[in-house]
Amino acid sequence: MNLELDHPEWVVEPAEAADTCIAFIRATLQAAGRESVVLGLSGGIDSAVSAGLAVRALGADKVLGVMMPYATSSAASVDDAVAVAEVLGMKTEKIEITTMAEAFLTDIPSRDLVRRGNVMARCRMIVLYDISARDGSLVLGTGNRTEGLLGYTTMFGDNACALNPLGQLYKTEIRLLARLLGLPEAVLSKAPSADLWEGQADEDELGYTYAEVDRLLVHMIDQGLGARQLETMGFASTLVSGVAGRVKAMAFKRGAPVVAAFPGRVDPDRDDPRPDTRGEPSTNGGPH
Repeated sequence: MNLELDHPEWVVEPAEAADTCIAFIRATLQAAGRESVVLGLSGGIDSAVSAGLAVRALGADKVLGVMMPYATSSAASVDDAVAVAEVLGMKTEKIEITTMAEAFLTDIPSRDLVRRGNVMARCRMIVLYDISARDGSLVLGTGNRTEGLLGYTTMFGDNACALNPLGQLYKTEIRLLARLLGLPEAVLSKAPSADLWEGQADEDELGYTYAEVDRLLVHMIDQGLGARQLETMGFASTLVSGVAGRVKAMAFKRGAPVVAAFPGRVDPDRDDPRPDTRGEPSTNGGPH
């Protein structure tokens, strides 16, 4: 695959994206006075790319990947996570979340998959932040721009982090970065899934492919094109209106909590020169 040519014209070049993310990770940790990061290593492409960038930025000994399966998680996910860690030479831990999750899931009907998935995502973040406190590390985010704009993430779950190198990169760009980083083919080719329940697949829930929606989002958000212009480009009106509505409705997930303003009260972080480290990254059909 020719990484310089075999991709849409709008993407950030993989080498440039990698350099920017690596510099971001180093600068953020230096500003925080920390040396290491911890992340959830799910076996998916996003966490694999985030881990790969962190290893390049900090060294493999400064990156810890935590595998946190639930009883219904796919065994292949753990296998893929292990394969990623082996390729990168990074440390791993495996912590089962079944027992802690079941304490919350007892009163949630088995058919309510979104609520149950949210519990699992938040349990995993409890584990990561506890390890962060144990090791004096920062929690590394793994959510991409596509998920962030669509709100396809769990608040205080998978979108909770201290820094996120991937938050402004679309899923299409994540795939290109994965190849640049030399990640396992099994991770590159698998269907995107949060693995929150058996058979769950991101694109099935969303109703469109990441490739399709990435192209739309670039024109809609980054280029500011309106509905008529987008439809003349060949995008279905239902897709345009549906995605636009979703991006607007999910805005609350992409920012800090809205706080009432009072005269004379100064926000000490408003002039912080560092990039946003909250990350962006589910909706009526996905995690909330």
